[in-house]
Amino acid sequence: MNNIFVYCEQKDNGSVAEVSKELLSKGKKLAQQLNVKLEAVLLGFQLDKAIDELHYFGVDTIHTLDDKRLFPYRSMPHAHVVQGLFEAEKPEIVLFGATSVGRDLAPHIASALRCGLTADCTSLEIGNHTDNKKNITYDNLLYQIRPAFGGNIIATIVNPETRPQMATVREGVMKLETLPKNNPVIKPINITIPTAIDELVQIIDRQVEEPKVDLKGARIIVAGGYGMGNRENFNHLFQLADVLNAEVGATRAAVDAGFCEHERQIGQTGVTVRPKLYIACGISGSVQHRAGMDQSAKIISINTDVNAPINAIADYTLVGDVMQVLPKLITYYKKHAK
Repeated sequence: MNNIFVYCEQKDNGSVAEVSKELLSKGKKLAQQLNVKLEAVLLGFQLDKAIDELHYFGVDTIHTLDDKRLFPYRSMPHAHVVQGLFEAEKPEIVLFGATSVGRDLAPHIASALRCGLTADCTSLEIGNHTDNKKNITYDNLLYQIRPAFGGNIIATIVNPETRPQMATVREGVMKLETLPKNNPVIKPINITIPTAIDELVQIIDRQVEEPKVDLKGARIIVAGGYGMGNRENFNHLFQLADVLNAEVGATRAAVDAGFCEHERQIGQTGVTVRPKLYIACGISGSVQHRAGMDQSAKIISINTDVNAPINAIADYTLVGDVMQVLPKLITYYKKHAK
């Protein structure tokens, strides 16, 4: 009762999705702050590998249902089981990854339980809220924080009156932290999936394509914005990335302009990254973009505008034309890189 639940996705190889592990790490901190337990929900098929992984995140209870009908994911069977579980357990807070699965499942549950849901959060905190109209103060609410109005503001959303408080969180925004192995309680879910629900949708075939770009795993990222000018100028980013053994990223504006493919997009509507070094080339630094890269260890900005928002979070700023600076960097690193 009144604990924090994290819905954990099972990947094709049987392991737990990275975003679910990140949410468990954050969920553990929130649970400690609220002095409640952290519970995981794991639905799928042949769950032994995933259950073993969950022993390293401080989970107190793992609710499991191992059934071949639950993998691959389908909306109705999962929604039926999760709704029944939440109605019985009455969690205080529920977290989902903002993946294709989480973005499908969480609204189903929120609608069925008549509770609030905040999508694509970039931060989660615990705090109090005062309703001045009702003259009521609510203690220990979940602050669900995300960019809003096209990224022009950061909104803090609270859900004071209905439970559970639900949020989806984008991959990469929470730091994954493992803990010493523990022995959580494994609690099988005793909910039957009706045949009528199971047969509503059948998966005939699946085509799984491995990602070609690994921005999350890159130690160095060279990213370009609309200030790069055109697709041809983006080639300079690939040349610099090749010298530095880095990956190339892009802002939404650059992607929308056709300078770069979508899988390289970084920001609120793209990938969230935490590289050792982030080189921002021709990037003004909108709130949406900064939300996806502001946790980088070191940030270098190359921009003609000294007042560009990206410079406020940059460790080093090179004020100048990016198409004059980049060739010099490429030449220098080719000569001096080991």
